[in-house]
Amino acid sequence: MPRPKIAFVASPVPIAQTAMRELAAKHGDVPQPEADVIVALGGDGFMLQTLHATQELDVPVYGMNRGTVGFLMNEFHEEDLRARLDEAEEEVINPLTMTALTVDGAMHEALAINEVSLLRAGPQAAKLRITVDGRLRMNELVCDGALVATPAGSTAYNYSAHGPILPIGSDVLALTAMSAFRPRRWRGALLPKKAIVRFDVIDPGKRPVMADADGKSVRDVVSVEIHSEPKVAHRILFDPGHGLEERLIREQFA
Repeated sequence: MPRPKIAFVASPVPIAQTAMRELAAKHGDVPQPEADVIVALGGDGFMLQTLHATQELDVPVYGMNRGTVGFLMNEFHEEDLRARLDEAEEEVINPLTMTALTVDGAMHEALAINEVSLLRAGPQAAKLRITVDGRLRMNELVCDGALVATPAGSTAYNYSAHGPILPIGSDVLALTAMSAFRPRRWRGALLPKKAIVRFDVIDPGKRPVMADADGKSVRDVVSVEIHSEPKVAHRILFDPGHGLEERLIREQFA
């Protein structure tokens, strides 16, 4: 049986570039369209970039941590890479689609594997109106921001904002407020994965808001619609016993 063909990618930092050169020399390196698996070397940010960049290839991505944060990555050691790839377990996750309308009438679209967030872009708190599946759920949320997170992204920004950790495979999304002033103690909601969430910005001229999808930012938004995108499936490989489900559980007892 022929060995799987590997395409290596690495973040610009020297430690990741060095690892890529050494691994490519040992295992070979093919162009991404010809690969059976992509090995990404870096941190979580680079892993997200790689998943976005390769989403049309239907090729699994195996990450090894050569960055500062590695929630989506496996531990780095180069001597048994082939065996680890053979034994790896696959997780499939769907991203969120963000559609943002700005004050100038332009429409912007982006995908987010972790979360879509709205953040105040001025000195005053944002005022947001929240609609879910066409039904008004909150007439006015006064806050520093709000986000919608996937299970895969629930331990990232969402968790820092005191949102819940969601089990991988759960068909839910987390809607979490950041520094909510009114309602003062409102921390958010759990929504079905199929839900369509819409934020409307109240008084965007006085209280400007920006939207962000995995680092892709749009300023001066007036409305943002978010929903899960089942047509896009990201395939991520993990070492046995260290998949996203185990990591999410472990994170809650840290």
